[in-house]
This record gives sequence, C-alpha cells and structure tokens, in this order.
Amino acid sequence: MLDQRRIGQIAVTTPLWFLAVYLALSAIYPEYSHKTKAISELGALGAPHKWVWNVFGYILPGLAVAILGIGLRREISFSGRAGGVPFWALIASGILMSASGVFPGDFENRTSTTMILHAVGSFGSFLAFLIAGFWLPVRFRRLQNWRWLVWPSLLLVVGSIVTGFLRTGSAPGIGQRLGFACFFAWVGLVGFALIRSQRRAAAA
Repeated sequence: MLDQRRIGQIAVTTPLWFLAVYLALSAIYPEYSHKTKAISELGALGAPHKWVWNVFGYILPGLAVAILGIGLRREISFSGRAGGVPFWALIASGILMSASGVFPGDFENRTSTTMILHAVGSFGSFLAFLIAGFWLPVRFRRLQNWRWLVWPSLLLVVGSIVTGFLRTGSAPGIGQRLGFACFFAWVGLVGFALIRSQRRAAAA
C-alpha cells in the first residue's frame, strides 16, 4: 500500500498530469475548440485517440483523487459512521470521474446509454467533490498542521461552483475549464498539505 507521502506526491502531480494530457490531445484534434467544446469531447465516441484521453485524462486522474481520499481517511481521525462521509465522498468523486472515462460521451445521441452513464459519472463526481470540499475544512480546522488549509480549500470549492455560471454564451468551454482548474488545484493543494503534515510529523 502507498505511504502517505507518496499519496501526497501523486495528488500534487495530478493537476500537471491532467493539464499535460489535455494540451497534448487537444493539439492533435484540429477541430477542437477550447471555447466551445466540452473537455469530455476529447474522449467522445468518434473522437481521435478517444481511449488515450479517457484512460490518461479521466481514469488515471480519477484513481489519483480516490487514492487521496484514502490517504486523508488514514491521516485524519474521526468517529462514527457519519465521520467518514467526507473521505468516502472524495473517494467516490475519484471513482465516478474514472467511470466517466470508462463510458465515453456520445454527443450525437445524448440519450444513449453510454452518454447517460458518462453524465452520471461527471455530475456525480462533482457533487461528491462538493460534499467532501465543504465538509473536510471542518476537520482541517481541528488540526494544527491543517488549519492553514481551511480557507484556501473552501475558496477553490466555491470557485468550482461560481465557474458554472460562466458555461453560457458564446464560450461555454471557458467556464468548464476554470471549474476543472479549481477542482485540480484543490487536489494539488490538499496533496501538498498531506506531504507537509508528514514532514512535520517526521521532524517532531
């Protein structure tokens, strides 16, 4: 099993990984528009290299998020069944993100089974992230090594919601990309906090 520091390192590198895969795949897709196309369209049915995107852009980053949830669950003590909800929510967010890669979107037939499952994975991942994102700061506040993370993490969660209002007009893709940026910045920041906590524990 991965140790806590390694989990933190995976989380910190995941935003850079996602960005690199996104830029590489979008660059070889001539008709792809950052302003008007959904990110999922890189892995949609009929898209060039769709499984490259779905595996490296959704499935692997999703697993990294789920692993971060496991790391936080091991790091932060809790009691009772309800106490584990934010950690399970983050794990679920990662798994559902991976599921959206397993089922490519069919943007030509939005009522198809694969499109419905893709949408369930995408929206379910975001909703689970919101549960974790708003609940975990309550835990962070109780721990000296994690208290600094409360407001930065909350601002990123709120930012992921606010960007949703930008997904209209002539450039709806900009809002989606800003939302993804908030999500992955949160993942990287929490991963950094996990590494920092391990370093302080080792130095104590």
